Amino acid sequence: MNRHLPIGPDSTGAAVLDLRARLDAAGFGVATVSPEFSSDLAAGLQAFQSERGLHVNGVCDADTWAALVEAGFFLGDRLLYSTAPMIRGDDVSDLQMRLGCLGFHSGRVDGIFGPQTRVAVEAFQRDLGLVCDAVVGPETVAAVQRLQPRGGSSSVAGVRERVALRSIDTGHVALAFCHLSADDQLASGVGGALIGLGSTPRMISAPTWSDAARDVNDLEVDVCVALEIRRADSVEISYFSTEGYRSQAGERLANLIADEIPTLSPWPLPIVRGMRLAILRETRAPSVHLTIGGPDVVRQHRQLIATAIERSILQWGSTSP
Repeated sequence: MNRHLPIGPDSTGAAVLDLRARLDAAGFGVATVSPEFSSDLAAGLQAFQSERGLHVNGVCDADTWAALVEAGFFLGDRLLYSTAPMIRGDDVSDLQMRLGCLGFHSGRVDGIFGPQTRVAVEAFQRDLGLVCDAVVGPETVAAVQRLQPRGGSSSVAGVRERVALRSIDTGHVALAFCHLSADDQLASGVGGALIGLGSTPRMISAPTWSDAARDVNDLEVDVCVALEIRRADSVEISYFSTEGYRSQAGERLANLIADEIPTLSPWPLPIVRGMRLAILRETRAPSVHLTIGGPDVVRQHRQLIATAIERSILQWGSTSP
């Protein structure tokens, strides 16, 4: 982790030069080479954040820095294998997409070399008569790059997700909160409404969204809704999406919530979009991230939020393909 984070308008020196170099390597280079955090650097950073599905704020925080580091890896640059902490990078995403298009289920294209990716690598190596060690070295890279998928550019991960939706249990729901972004009244209001589904929603509060995702995964729920309160009177609902893959289950739930909120509340029309936030990327179950504000409006209408989520999850589960 870069000890100079966050890197923003007040930053200068080696950290800014390093940021410029990494943006340039990722294809978002800026015209000037200066140790000052200039306007063109901020614009390049915002373009990178937008392309990577991160919050676009023009400041290099921990999530943006991690994405820049991951963008520097290409398939074949290094050995890929199962370890703790898990290896992350664009090379892992490339591997997952290639395996998925060949019919080997490596999980979602999340750029994280986890257990499903390891199993898919072993199956691929076994089928091709390679050394079956679950280590992606030069021989495995050459094989996966050489083969052309029969089913086009569609990963089997999307098919698996659609099949899983047929047995979804809307009683297994997690509500996730981070750094006290939602007050206790909102949490209890949403939780109380979801009990109307006949469920006992599991409430998760963690210091970071990555911690929240880990806790949600430990619960093995079927769906996760992450709530965050912002200052602006607006509604944004995001689902996991990255190059070559999007969570269709998450997208459908996000759109259902968006359809419910305008008819129930004083907020403007919600914005629905695919993003690569930690809570969406690292949570194994279909997940959405609901950002809503401002705080006073949320406190006044917390029951409306709860009702919108309740109706959406019920409809989402009952209309699964």
